[in-house]
Amino acid sequence: MWQPEPGWHRLPGAGPSTQGVWAAREGGLDVVVKRLVAPTPHDPSAYREPGHPAYWRRAVEVARSGVVQETPGLREPAVVRVEEDAEGVTLVHARVEDAGTSGLYLARSLGRFAAAPAVELPWLVRGQLAARLAEVARRGGWTTLARTPVADVADHLWRRREVLLARVDDLPHVLQHGDPVPSNLPGHVEDHVVGVDWSTLGLGPVGGDLGYLSLSTREAFEPLLEAYLAGLPTGLASREQVLLGARVTSVYTVLTRADWALARVAGGEGALAGKFRHPSVAPYLRAMQRQLVQLEALVGQAG
Repeated sequence: MWQPEPGWHRLPGAGPSTQGVWAAREGGLDVVVKRLVAPTPHDPSAYREPGHPAYWRRAVEVARSGVVQETPGLREPAVVRVEEDAEGVTLVHARVEDAGTSGLYLARSLGRFAAAPAVELPWLVRGQLAARLAEVARRGGWTTLARTPVADVADHLWRRREVLLARVDDLPHVLQHGDPVPSNLPGHVEDHVVGVDWSTLGLGPVGGDLGYLSLSTREAFEPLLEAYLAGLPTGLASREQVLLGARVTSVYTVLTRADWALARVAGGEGALAGKFRHPSVAPYLRAMQRQLVQLEALVGQAG
């Protein structure tokens, strides 16, 4: 049975197929070791579907293919080794130091990354937002948001989700990281960002990565949009197209996260409104409040 080596330092890192992430030193090089566990017959079938966001081997395929080793704006750290066994895969990358890069620089780098060749590989994520909303639909939708002051808006957007997803699907599709939070974009080498956790690399609507990024930076949406557009190659997409892709991604993601956070505490004693300040809920509600302008604009676009 695979075990981490003595002296490795455990790092934060989670995922349905992730056993753990560790900092280590090998051959004089600081590295990060990530252990992925092969799914069992009892795990969800999505873990074995190459195009699904939950596909367990995607980070392995990314490392072996080198598809994001020379991309503009954003790249994978140097791959040290990839080792497979009967139980899973051990991924080892060069460790990336946190450069403390601003959200505006990250947004511009994501715009540049959108110019990377949109390669057709079977294991790239496709329809990431649609797949996640399909999971929410199987659970009955945003049922907890229906008990909050945003109930009417949430209900309207939920009922119009297929229309907006179809509009987004018509946008130019580009290579996207899929989870571009600042903690996954820590490095800065020469003129590009060095990103980690490539388990959701895929093809998605232009502006999609920007929408995800806007939920976890200090900078407001509009400056991030301008920075993304500054990095985007001329002629790839219009401002309106980028705005639609980012807006749909950010709004539907932030509402889904808020509903999930509220649902975790809703069963306890007391009124739901009294739990809005709960430490496991408040950050998600603040993120939703920051997106109110985009939320209101999307309601108008949804018709």
